[in-house]
Amino acid sequence: IGQFLGESILISFIAGVLALIIITISLPYFADLVQKKLSINFSDYRFWLAGFGIILFTGLLAGSYPALYLSGFKPVAVLKGTFKKVNALVTPRKVLVVTQFAFAIILIIGAIIVRQQLLNAQDRQTGYSKDNLVYSFLEGDIEKNYSLIKNELLSSGIATSVTKTSAPITEGWSNSWGIEWQGKNPHDKTVIDRYCADDDICKTAGLQIVQGRDIDLDKYPTDSLAMLLNESAVKHMKFTEPLGQIIKDNDKDWHVVGVVKDFILKSPYRPIEPMIIEGAAGWFNVIQIKMNTIKSTRKNLAAAEAIFKKYNPNYPFEYKFVDEQYAKKFDNEKRTGKLAGLFAFLTIFISCLGLFGLASYMAETRIKEIGVRKVLGASVFSITRMLSKDFLTLVIIAFAVGAPLAFWGMYKWLQDYPYHITIEWWVFALAGFTAILIALLTVSYQAIKAAVANPVKSLRTE
Repeated sequence: IGQFLGESILISFIAGVLALIIITISLPYFADLVQKKLSINFSDYRFWLAGFGIILFTGLLAGSYPALYLSGFKPVAVLKGTFKKVNALVTPRKVLVVTQFAFAIILIIGAIIVRQQLLNAQDRQTGYSKDNLVYSFLEGDIEKNYSLIKNELLSSGIATSVTKTSAPITEGWSNSWGIEWQGKNPHDKTVIDRYCADDDICKTAGLQIVQGRDIDLDKYPTDSLAMLLNESAVKHMKFTEPLGQIIKDNDKDWHVVGVVKDFILKSPYRPIEPMIIEGAAGWFNVIQIKMNTIKSTRKNLAAAEAIFKKYNPNYPFEYKFVDEQYAKKFDNEKRTGKLAGLFAFLTIFISCLGLFGLASYMAETRIKEIGVRKVLGASVFSITRMLSKDFLTLVIIAFAVGAPLAFWGMYKWLQDYPYHITIEWWVFALAGFTAILIALLTVSYQAIKAAVANPVKSLRTE
């Protein structure tokens, strides 16, 4: 027993050293993937205690069963060839292979569904134009000199439209109180998205006007109290004729001048909420600039920086692209998908190692049976099929275990996203086919090797 356990612990120690080297090399890449600072404190004694504890436990766990089992052999029975050993050794290996492939199938299905959900959200129409839209925060003297900056950006041809807003078009805030309109249910607690914007918000952000007009203080001086509604707000407020309606908010009476098509203000994974856009009497935090595409973006930004420096010399010109900020809304799901794919690959790799070892062992234990079959005229194909059939059964069992668990887990995950995909049958078919194909490729080498072996070598002692 001591020899078996000692060898097992030694193998576990070597594996632990290799694992530590791999972790040290790959840690920076993994940290970049999860966007977190990760490091190993080699000076911490607890790290080494935990490491050696894991190595010792793994070695004892892996070596205890074969050590106890093999030490129980009766020499006489072994020498006579009457000792039955196949089932006792194979069953635990089969259980481990099924478990590994079940996890692999779960992760394959998970990676596919996460990818589908991400693509579904990315393909969703935003309702506004992200391209060539830049924003900067109203720091220092920007708001005081806003009109001068806007006029110079337009007159120089840098921008086609400029507006100031409470936040970038990708953000907003919400609440369910303080807003009143004619016919409102006093018990209505619906959350309404809020946004503030100056002139030309529709032109600058590319919002589609379905009724009325944009906010325009030059033509309509009273537009400081103008308001835009989205289509969802019109439906929620049950306005048959929204234009001219008075909506009270912050002790002010806002008059509706336009209705815009629904657009995604915040999360692309959630349904669009009722939304109000308040005019110039609101508060502002951002200047948004629609860049002119006639010139290159680099030249436009350099010219814009000179204008901002002119009117706001004490602050650097810092800007962000709306399309880049919108893309960041998918970062969490991208990371989840990459991690699921990475762990699926690792699980498949480990599963293949286990399956390869089991295939080698099974081929070795049946080598005389294979020899007899070949002598009796069995073809290489029939022998390969015979050996592969058992392993395919294991993968099918793993699929039967893993697929329902994957469905349950991914169904629960998707419920966190009101705007989500439906899980389709082909995802499971693809995962099952992939697992079977990988299993066939893994065992085919050992199966074919055993099938083409010379039967004389295996039967010469009979």
